[in-house]
Amino acid sequence: MPPTSPSDSSRLASADVSPEAPLVLIDNEGITDPTLNLALEEWALRTLDPQYRYLLFYVNEPAIIIGRNQNTLEEINRAYVNERDVHVVRRMSGGGAVYHDEGNLNFSFMTDYQPDRLHNFDRFTRPLRRVLASMGVEAQLQGRNDLVLDDGRKISGNAQFSTSRRMFSHGTLMFNTDRGALARALNVTPDKIDSKAQQSVRRRVANIAEVGGKVYDVPRFRRLLVEGLFPQDETPVYSLDSEEWDAVVDLAEHRYRRWEWNVGAAPAFDVRRRKRFDVGEVDVRLSVEDGRISRIQIYGDFLGTWGTTAPLERLLEGTPYAPAALRDTLADVDVGPLLGGLSTDAFLELLYEQG
Repeated sequence: MPPTSPSDSSRLASADVSPEAPLVLIDNEGITDPTLNLALEEWALRTLDPQYRYLLFYVNEPAIIIGRNQNTLEEINRAYVNERDVHVVRRMSGGGAVYHDEGNLNFSFMTDYQPDRLHNFDRFTRPLRRVLASMGVEAQLQGRNDLVLDDGRKISGNAQFSTSRRMFSHGTLMFNTDRGALARALNVTPDKIDSKAQQSVRRRVANIAEVGGKVYDVPRFRRLLVEGLFPQDETPVYSLDSEEWDAVVDLAEHRYRRWEWNVGAAPAFDVRRRKRFDVGEVDVRLSVEDGRISRIQIYGDFLGTWGTTAPLERLLEGTPYAPAALRDTLADVDVGPLLGGLSTDAFLELLYEQG
């Protein structure tokens, strides 16, 4: 599937990412919905003509993007996310959770899969580092996958995903992101959660705008990057038609907008909630697998009048571990007689504390 502009693919040969395949810029039409941008990235990887390499730039509304193998609940400040209506979306690639907002420019290079390209972040970030240097931003690859300034502050994190034929290497470029919001969104309230998920490693971060010469906003920053990566007179662009956008929206609906993917796809984990109420202490211990409560036990010194809590535990087993689902399960249940007079609302807040 050739690029829609320009028609002469020979113009692509000088693109600075790989000498063996021409590079085409994908037009995301200014979309800032993270579910659509992640769906577009996956759709492009699986669908577009493999004789080309592709580059996608996009900016998201405030969002936390969760690594493929992470436990969402361990990575987000739920109170802040709910209060500010921050998107929480799981991506295809591994690595840690990252915060996106309108001050953060994201990139994705798509190419054929080759073993020597996997985990080779130097290869994919080298052209970006060259263009950044031309703006007065000297960055180097450090650790597994970070771009850092000379003082060690991080400006970019990177990750990869591959199929048997194709792969992408993508990352963030913090231009003028709200670092206060970043810190609050990822400042997780310590919960008694025990899981084998890959947890994020935090490090000092910086904005490129602090050191980047006369680049005043993200749109201008993006234009300078495109001009540096595509030195020819006209940048080759792939624009999706309406049917292709329909396919992207469908993918967003069936993956990136589903609780089962964004939260339920987390590795198995255990949670312990304990709190003293006027009626006594309630201690809840539960296991979550595939996003649903697989086992739950309720302990405490409350004075229940109906004896065992087993009926309540059986009722909750199989319920998605999410506030709305828990509330629906207990919508017509009065837990008071089992839990010494504790209200159902108080019990729900204990089960899934928001912050």
